[in-house]
Amino acid sequence: MEHSNALREIIEEPDLGITLSDGCRLSARVWRPADAEDAPVPVILEYLPYRKRDGTAARDSLTHPWFAKRGYAAVRVDMRGNGDSQGVMEDEYAAQEQADGLEVLRALAAQPWCDGNIGMIGISWGGFNSLQMAALEPPELKAIITLCSTVDRFADDIHYKGGCLLNENLGWGSTMWAYSSRPPDPALVGDDWKRMWLQRLEAEPFLTSTWLRHQRRDAYWEHGSVCEDYSRLKAKVLAVGGWGDAYKNAVPQLVQNVPGTKGIVGPWIHKYPHFAVPEPRIGFLQEALRWWDRWLKGVENGAEDDPAYSMYLMDGLRPATWYTERPGRWITEDAWPGSPEMREMKLGGDGSLGGAGGELGLPVASPQTCGMAAGEYCAIWLGPEMPGDQRGDDAMSVCFTSDPLEAATDVVGAPVIRLRLRSDKPQGQIAVRLNHLHPDGASSRITYGVLNLSHRESHADPAALTPGEPVEITLPLDHIAYRVPEGHRIRVAISNAYWPLLWPAPEAAELTLLEGALDLPVRATAEGEERAFPPPEAETPWQTETLREPQNSRRVVTDMGSGLVTLEIMDDFGRRRDSDHGLESGSVAREWWVIHPDDPLSARGRTHWTEESGRGDWQVRTETFAEMWSDATHFHLTGRVEAWAGEELVYARDVEDRIPRDHL
Repeated sequence: MEHSNALREIIEEPDLGITLSDGCRLSARVWRPADAEDAPVPVILEYLPYRKRDGTAARDSLTHPWFAKRGYAAVRVDMRGNGDSQGVMEDEYAAQEQADGLEVLRALAAQPWCDGNIGMIGISWGGFNSLQMAALEPPELKAIITLCSTVDRFADDIHYKGGCLLNENLGWGSTMWAYSSRPPDPALVGDDWKRMWLQRLEAEPFLTSTWLRHQRRDAYWEHGSVCEDYSRLKAKVLAVGGWGDAYKNAVPQLVQNVPGTKGIVGPWIHKYPHFAVPEPRIGFLQEALRWWDRWLKGVENGAEDDPAYSMYLMDGLRPATWYTERPGRWITEDAWPGSPEMREMKLGGDGSLGGAGGELGLPVASPQTCGMAAGEYCAIWLGPEMPGDQRGDDAMSVCFTSDPLEAATDVVGAPVIRLRLRSDKPQGQIAVRLNHLHPDGASSRITYGVLNLSHRESHADPAALTPGEPVEITLPLDHIAYRVPEGHRIRVAISNAYWPLLWPAPEAAELTLLEGALDLPVRATAEGEERAFPPPEAETPWQTETLREPQNSRRVVTDMGSGLVTLEIMDDFGRRRDSDHGLESGSVAREWWVIHPDDPLSARGRTHWTEESGRGDWQVRTETFAEMWSDATHFHLTGRVEAWAGEELVYARDVEDRIPRDHL
């Protein structure tokens, strides 16, 4: 089939109803060619809980009409219990979500304007469920484009990393506590809006509690982890990620394990690459169109002959909590693992890296505040969220530093740290950072990895340490592509605390490093661009009126009396009014992370979200609160949701939970 470059006139349908077999009506926004009923087209589906009416409207406006003008029906569906869809949501990636998704695929394939071929696209949640839906092998789903996603829900999502509890488990649980508390738009659903709102408020799960009840890699996490059986991914996969994002590992894993997969990783944070930062952006929509044309329309455009894996090799820069641009170049590999080779660099008792190595005998007893320069686990809100200068954390770690490099070194792939160590406590954690040390001493984090030492052999069956007994660990760090300049140095920094990314172990342990080495993946120095992408394109931006400007801040406050250190995060996303349908929406997120340098049991996380919706005299908001702390044996959680119509409190609910610590 030939692909025409002529742009087609499109129509938009703001509320296509898809009624499921149990009677639940989902709301879909559709952009499609005006003549599609006479000349049916493939569908591109994005299926999310994040509210098409306001939550994702900015990115939807840039993306979906662009596809529609080029011969596709772009469909954005609010999943059950969110936005303008009926019902209630149980959990992320629940069996109900996937069963609904299969019905959505069948319903869309049966539309008179669909030719029966469907692709799924999505970033984050939509990237996850694109993979999960593909693993169910629905006949309608021919291809997917998954961005910023993971193949392993336990090991590589916002809940646990290396078996350690990520504080993002509370952070994102609080985000969903707020997101799903919002009402539908009365302009779409009519007088039923309040009943739907109260129904979802009453049923809304406190997901932080749900996730914390699965501290091992059990059947709960196996569900939806496509790494359980890569062979089920029959749809053609284009996987996209960013080095500034939390999800750095899925793209190389998919390229390695799913034949025919193509992977692209740029310098970006958790955003679509046609409007992401740091720049350079790419013509992502054009690349996506080639993928859809090849696998949904049968156009012989050579998409299957593209390099298997394209990576943006970033030049090493001085540390900063925000970058607008990352200089570098695009490199490619025809397969993965590709050409990088592991270079062993032994850890020396004198703090050297790359020398003779040998017995170390070095204690690691980091203050609980080590990790304050880590930045956000997942940079997404455009505030100062990236890892800053690592010198402060380096001072609280045991460091091993190389001699100045004799030539620029391209680190491409996943570095691996191998250690023999012992602990004086049965529970403990370790964080390993690979840093770029500048001539003046500034320290930039290249990549990192963490490990709950009880999970050293298995995430499914953890085992406590025997105090004083040596153990051997192998810890892969996150994938990266990074150039360290000639004359600069590489540093390995090892700590046994990493707050506020990780919840601390119940006791302040002391580790003793006995022996170790770094396996560094080094690729032959790239001389220039190995792939060229077209410049970014996008459709007309979302038209809104700004009612309150957004602003972001991060502050670390030390109480000189109590010794408590607080990281305070404030993200005011502003308030805007849709210029078309008039819906107003606003949001403010607040987080506080408190700990004492000497006391892991002083750790406490607290969140407060405000969500606002309105139009004229109709003004509603929700306030959600969550808090978490722990003692030596249990985690403690509280949460509260309030719903307000004007100045009237129309709903409130409190939750609390007490959950045993399981090798955490």
